[in-house]
Amino acid sequence: MKNNDKRVIFHIDANSAFLSWSAIDRLQHGDSLDIRKIPSVVGGDPISRHGIVLAKSIPAKKFKIQTGETLYSALQKCPDLFIVPPQYDLYMRCSNAMMDILKEYTPIVQRFSVDECFLDFTGMDNIYPDFLELAYIIKNRIKNELGFTVSIGVSNNKLLAKVASDIKKPDAVITLFPNEIKEKMWPLPVEDLFMVGRATAPKLHKLNIETIGELATFDLEVLKVSLKSHGVMIWNYANGIEYSEVRKSSHIDMKGIGNSTTIAFDVDNRKEAHKIILSLSETVSMRLRDSGNYCSLVSVHFKTDDFYSCGRQRKLYYYTDCTKKIAEVACELFDELWKGESLRHIGVRVSELCTNEFCQITLFEEKDNEKNRALDAAIDSIRMRFGSKSIIRATFLHSGIKPLTGGVGEEDFPAMSSIL
Repeated sequence: MKNNDKRVIFHIDANSAFLSWSAIDRLQHGDSLDIRKIPSVVGGDPISRHGIVLAKSIPAKKFKIQTGETLYSALQKCPDLFIVPPQYDLYMRCSNAMMDILKEYTPIVQRFSVDECFLDFTGMDNIYPDFLELAYIIKNRIKNELGFTVSIGVSNNKLLAKVASDIKKPDAVITLFPNEIKEKMWPLPVEDLFMVGRATAPKLHKLNIETIGELATFDLEVLKVSLKSHGVMIWNYANGIEYSEVRKSSHIDMKGIGNSTTIAFDVDNRKEAHKIILSLSETVSMRLRDSGNYCSLVSVHFKTDDFYSCGRQRKLYYYTDCTKKIAEVACELFDELWKGESLRHIGVRVSELCTNEFCQITLFEEKDNEKNRALDAAIDSIRMRFGSKSIIRATFLHSGIKPLTGGVGEEDFPAMSSIL
């Protein structure tokens, strides 16, 4: 689609999603403290205080706490910081509840990550004569029915809608159509333009490009020399030029699903390491099934107590979403790598995904695969309804190891591909 003139695209972004969802869950279960109103973060282990910050409250921002920094560093900035462990089963329920509401307004919804999505209302003028009013209706309905706020960007392409939703937070509706670019987008720091990351920004600064407007009006030929094709792409983005469609299927946006954990104690025996790998595989496979995908590549990585890192992956000759199989392969890969070192960090990841709607079984699959799938489905259903601790494997009893380790350890969706 090379004509954006009549398109209407919404980008909906849940504000401080993980922290907001954790706050709402705590309040609904009788806690009187709203962690959104105090310096707080989601991430790592509140007891050991290891791990990284996955989300932060607005009061935490005043201490210059950054998403992705270590809990140790965050606590140095704010010793009274309130830490909440990640709960991926809760995040899935909240994300799915939001998606259910959005699908009532248009069938063309692209889940771009667990807390954001694009909606296409092109050609629906007869149903929604005022799209700005519609955005407020959706925003307020999510707030009233689900208890958390979202910011909605409205434009004629996905890029501008995404930028718009970032301009004002929380609980806001912002438009950013082509005639508003110079006023609303160009004054922003160039780092606010997506696909301008840590590697690109310093190169632009060397060219005396500080704002998106300066990038948009910069000599394209010079950008080509300095940044090659990437320079052309971000120059187009700075000028609001982007044509990708809102895609209904979410699985094509996903690169892979991974999870990792920093361990509170040194792991120096194979049995404990295998249990941690199993607990990671539990959350990874649950998320894989929830996304509607199978995987055909499993990888494991670890970091020793002296910060040596290594990893290994294996291509499968079949597709699977089975917890047992993913854990078995990950443990085999770990055994091939591990030389007895003390470990402080372990991760499991699956990739090379395909939709589970159409997947051919192979002659090499185990005969009890259907039983395993039925078991996984039953366990997922119980955990989604009653919480992640409602059913656990007996091997974790009295082990000191969490039955489901970690939350969102790695990105499942690209931050935004160059094609959106």
